[in-house]
Amino acid sequence: MPAPDLADYDFALPPELIAQHPAPERSASRLLDARGEQLADHVFAELPQLLRSGDLLVFNDTRVIKARLYGAKESGGAVELLVERVLPDGDVVAHMRASRKPAAASVLRMEGGFDAEVLGRWPDAHGALFRLRFSGDAYALMERHGHVPLPPYIRHADDASDQRRYQTVFARVPGSVAAPTAALHFDEPLLAALAARGVQRAAVTLHVGAGTFQPVKGDLASHRMHSERYEVPAATLQAIARTRAAGGRVVAVGTTTVRSLESAALQVQSGATGEAVRGETSIFITPGHPFQWIDLLVTNFHLPRSTLLMLVAAFSGLPRVQAAYRHAIAHRYRFFSYGDAMLLQRAGT
Repeated sequence: MPAPDLADYDFALPPELIAQHPAPERSASRLLDARGEQLADHVFAELPQLLRSGDLLVFNDTRVIKARLYGAKESGGAVELLVERVLPDGDVVAHMRASRKPAAASVLRMEGGFDAEVLGRWPDAHGALFRLRFSGDAYALMERHGHVPLPPYIRHADDASDQRRYQTVFARVPGSVAAPTAALHFDEPLLAALAARGVQRAAVTLHVGAGTFQPVKGDLASHRMHSERYEVPAATLQAIARTRAAGGRVVAVGTTTVRSLESAALQVQSGATGEAVRGETSIFITPGHPFQWIDLLVTNFHLPRSTLLMLVAAFSGLPRVQAAYRHAIAHRYRFFSYGDAMLLQRAGT
């Protein structure tokens, strides 16, 4: 297969199609059924009609943390932190915006009255991030004083509505700085309708990093994927095996779920058996990737030249995805995190 051309993943998007707010109700967003030759427009609440009894929906149950924090350097200059992750010892790793980056051992005074000591650069991210130590429990301080880390293309400051809607209804494990956006369309009535249809549920956990918004620049072969923590529980591995043995379909909800399942499949191939599979993944899924367990994908519409768009094209085929995006733009679908969604089938099935 020829190497992917970055231009194949570019497209012109009218700015007014970038959703700034979610639909009034989660399942009232639009859903493009892009599985067959004919594209079909639906409301997301109609998803149960497109699935079958015995299918398995796999969600990412990560919880978005209030990872954006504001403060000042010892000199008085403004500083902004975007916490990428909390380390096991309680220190944090964060992106930092400041006119001049502070030196190690300096102390930042953060809004809310707590301190953040700069310990130095974080080497695992090639020096782009900082390691800091807060003067208290990091999760508690972020929850009390932080802001919802809305994506860069959403132009309003976070508010109480974002605290509710930029979070899935089944968010459980805190750790993400971006929502698994395909799952934002699910509400309790829809989950009940899916259960009544005989569709099963399972979960993975992948803590989404800020790198998810970074476009690919330059040569694809030299692109470095960001690393994210994930876990696929033993119960989910067993549910996938049962579903496939019974002839059901595994439906991944979102690209983060795909990254988790494909990373786990590689570990299982390497000898991991029975128990939960967990670790760090920097998997870069491009056309030619041999998908292991996933039959269908629910996903939002992604940024041009993004690794997420390449993943979707790898799953369903670039011509199918390009046609779906042309249709979505022509029919005024809403794009990106607060936008609409589509349902895709694995190429060749």
